[in-house]
Amino acid sequence: MAAASTSLLIAAVGCSGGNGLAKVTPVVRVDTVTAHRQTIDDVVTAQGLVYPIHQASITPKITAPVQRFYVNRGSHVHAGQLLAVLANKDLAASLVSARGAYDQALANYESTTTATLPEEIQTAENNLKNAKSNLQAQQQLYDSETRLYKEGAIARKILDATGVALTSAKSTYQNAKTRLHNLKLTGETAQQRAAKGQLESAHGKFLNAQAQLAYTEIRSPITGAIASRAVYPGDVAPAGVPLLTVMDTSKIIVRLHIPQSQAAQLKLGDPASIQIPGSGKTLAGKLTVISPALDPNSTTVEVWVQADNPHDVLQPGTSVSVSITARKIPNAVVVPDPAILTNSAGESRIMVVDSNDVANSQSVTTGVEQGNLIQVLTGLKPGQQVIVSGAYGLPDNTKVKPTHVSLDLNHSSSGSSQ
Repeated sequence: MAAASTSLLIAAVGCSGGNGLAKVTPVVRVDTVTAHRQTIDDVVTAQGLVYPIHQASITPKITAPVQRFYVNRGSHVHAGQLLAVLANKDLAASLVSARGAYDQALANYESTTTATLPEEIQTAENNLKNAKSNLQAQQQLYDSETRLYKEGAIARKILDATGVALTSAKSTYQNAKTRLHNLKLTGETAQQRAAKGQLESAHGKFLNAQAQLAYTEIRSPITGAIASRAVYPGDVAPAGVPLLTVMDTSKIIVRLHIPQSQAAQLKLGDPASIQIPGSGKTLAGKLTVISPALDPNSTTVEVWVQADNPHDVLQPGTSVSVSITARKIPNAVVVPDPAILTNSAGESRIMVVDSNDVANSQSVTTGVEQGNLIQVLTGLKPGQQVIVSGAYGLPDNTKVKPTHVSLDLNHSSSGSSQ
């Protein structure tokens, strides 16, 4: 809107006495608009930094020279893709050695669990077998002599001597049986336990060697683009230092810090508009995170706005302006921003023009601002003519010549959505 200059109209309204001088009344030219109702958005605006939706700093777990890179800065990669290989001949040799030791331990374990009993156990089994045969022979002899003794064919002392021999045979048999049982219980179990322990140790070393070799293959954990590459082929990649950084910028996160009073108006899912610097365009997004705690350094609340990022129009690290629509206020009485005046006491006032073209000052209470529009909560009715140009310094009850100007009172976006 072009500002109208303030000018005085000299109008002759009568003559006085005989001096011929005309009595004049000053009339001030002003521009006016009509206060009206419309829906207005309660918008929270803040500056923030752009971050990728996902980022992975890939750090080698071993220290070794880089044998080969398969990507450069800016290369697009997918999850699981091989990005680089570290020198690994020594680790490959260690894996072969560990595999051989594991195979040997496995064979030993299988042999121990399936082989015949040790020599000592075999001797005990033979002793048990002999003791059992001797017991059976002594039992048969004792039974035979018992019959002969009952028939009176032999003396009592012969039967008693045979009974002593039978008791001794039973004792020998029981001892042989116990001996074999103990050897099997302790000797065989101990050998199997030792073989199993050797197998588990060899298996662990084999898995460790396998893992160490796998660590020399650097793969991408996410889909995205290579944002940085720290070294050149042949350089040593120190363990614990990022070798490559992969960023997924198909979506972006803008992190904002806003005052607590404004954060209290927001809720998850609120629509947002992200300004694209230098283009006059915007990206549509939504509020995804509201921190539950204040930043101790700034006493502000961190919020995140997420948006699709087609064609990577926004790069990580860019500072952008974000507008978040907290709520929509229907039927709000609105006027352009230039209509609001502030007096020395800090009160908000407006100048309205009545039906007699007289400007009157009115105290108002303002509310939400959206673009060049301000909501008037009290002190103004829809349909009143409000001065938007020429009101500064204008005395109350001044006669004016209003020019009604046509303004686009709808909030206009600074750009079109992508």
